[in-house]
Amino acid sequence: MIYKRGKFYWYKFVWQGRLVRESTKQGNDKVARQMESAHRTSLAKGEVGIRERQPSPTLADFIDKRFEPWARATFERTSPKTWRDFYRVGVRAIVGYKPLAGLKLDEITSESAADFAAHRQSAGLQVSTANSSLRVLRRILGLAVEWGALPSVPRIKLLPGERHRERVVTPEEEGKYLLSAPEPLASVAAVLVETGLRPEECFRLRWDCVNWVNGRHGTFLVTHGKTDAARRVLPMPPRVRFTLEARWEAAGKPAEGWVWPAPTRSGHLESSSLKKQHIKALRLSGVRPFVLYSLRHTFLTRLGESGCDAWTLARIAGHSSIRISTRYVHPSEEAVLAAVERLGGHSSGHTGQQPAVALAVERLLTP
Repeated sequence: MIYKRGKFYWYKFVWQGRLVRESTKQGNDKVARQMESAHRTSLAKGEVGIRERQPSPTLADFIDKRFEPWARATFERTSPKTWRDFYRVGVRAIVGYKPLAGLKLDEITSESAADFAAHRQSAGLQVSTANSSLRVLRRILGLAVEWGALPSVPRIKLLPGERHRERVVTPEEEGKYLLSAPEPLASVAAVLVETGLRPEECFRLRWDCVNWVNGRHGTFLVTHGKTDAARRVLPMPPRVRFTLEARWEAAGKPAEGWVWPAPTRSGHLESSSLKKQHIKALRLSGVRPFVLYSLRHTFLTRLGESGCDAWTLARIAGHSSIRISTRYVHPSEEAVLAAVERLGGHSSGHTGQQPAVALAVERLLTP
């Protein structure tokens, strides 16, 4: 509505629960109505932000004043490895590249990100390292949009050819390695290869999250991880029950506290705590080198080969996306035929005759 106050017309209306009231500085009611209509239209199109938006900060300023304090407060205590090895490293790389860091947020384009990636590669870094920096950049810009400092995120493409931790430890290698590994590495490795925990999840296990009664051999709760899906309850296989119970009894059967205490800043084991033991165990066992994370990949590979479906595997692994879990699930020809036959037998009333769909699948699978 419009109304006159003194010499000039004003207009007011409610937009998304907020009262909008402005003076038109006009004495003509028709012009005032046109100005009110124009303001409503600009709000509907989202263009009013141009009038209210502050000048876009540079990427370096946004990181320094907003993103880095957020990342530090969010991850430094709860997930120090994420802060130290992912965010802090990525931020330093971005800020160190002045052609990108000096750009205003709304000046950053896909080309800018590609130029940054090319710079990282030209420094002799691996594709995975360059992609890690790009992921941090994508997270920074995503939060800038969420916090109202940027209208949209440019498309940031990761570099192809990234190597994944796909080393699978054979049962023979596992046996040799565990025999050569001292404590606490031997116990940690046994838990990793039997449960598929991420090393960081294993290091952060607490006695108050271990239940000796539930399930066949007990259960434990994973409270921290990369995503919300990482929080999960897992059963203890017999070897894990034996390993943890022996450690629990040796520690005086504590009701709470870290399962793997260590004189570190966090109070529990870190990857760096086991680095020397791991290198020594590899040397003594003669096993081809692998990283501790490979034990998680080994477990999930074995789980997939056992016939576990992708949904169950995702639950056990704490994957945030089923797409990740499908990397480990490769149904055999026999499993495909058996599944189709079960469906066909049910729909045909169990007549004993092989359903046509099963015959078709069998012909496709037969060389």
